[in-house]
Amino acid sequence: MDNDEILENIGALVEEERALRQRSGGLLDEERTRLAAVEVQLDQCWDLLRQRRAKSEFGEDPDTAAVRPASEVEGYRN
Repeated sequence: MDNDEILENIGALVEEERALRQRSGGLLDEERTRLAAVEVQLDQCWDLLRQRRAKSEFGEDPDTAAVRPASEVEGYRN
């Protein structure tokens, strides 16, 4: 997956997240579960994009970047 594909995926996930958050009357259990999954996938995509950009910047092959597990990506501190 290249940077453009990752950005397209991010865009689609953001749209889905917005649609779920804008639902009136609250979310059903499966929608809350899906929203949580979308948030994790977004974090993973942003992390992958940052990895790829950093590798490119330092002369490494961006294709060696890999999606990190949710437990790792979600454990980052702000």
